[in-house]
Amino acid sequence: MTKLISRTFPSVKLRDYNPNPKAPINLRTQFQISSSSSQENSKIPNPKPWCVYLILSTNQPIKTYVGITTDFARRLKQHNGEIRGGAKASSAGRPWLCACIINGFTCLSQASSFEAKWKMFSRKLPRRKKNEEMNQSDALLQHRKRALDKVQDSVECSHLEIDWKIF
Repeated sequence: MTKLISRTFPSVKLRDYNPNPKAPINLRTQFQISSSSSQENSKIPNPKPWCVYLILSTNQPIKTYVGITTDFARRLKQHNGEIRGGAKASSAGRPWLCACIINGFTCLSQASSFEAKWKMFSRKLPRRKKNEEMNQSDALLQHRKRALDKVQDSVECSHLEIDWKIF
């Protein structure tokens, strides 16, 4: 068996034989990785940073969508139906435009928490009556902006980069 593993995976060497196959195997002690491969593993790339985004539909009824991703360009293509994936809730508003991107989240947990707070404040804030000159998309964006301001007041956001594309 050792020869078979060595031929298939040259960098993996079986260190000890496990006489009790039903006993749990500790992979850290069971396999030894050769030095050339361990050098490659020590250079683990930094994970992609997370971002929270706001997109705006261009078809009636005008609506907004808040989400999180590590690759906004790919995610926008998914929302617009150019590639597979995307949220079912966003299929009706196609095509979508980027309204705001918030960068600087180091993990999924941070981004998810921020996204949830933004959505919660958006639901709880009363909607203002729109001016006669204001169109529906401007009213929605102003509502989301006010909700984002509330999020910023409630959590530490100095490390985040907020980039409004449409306003």
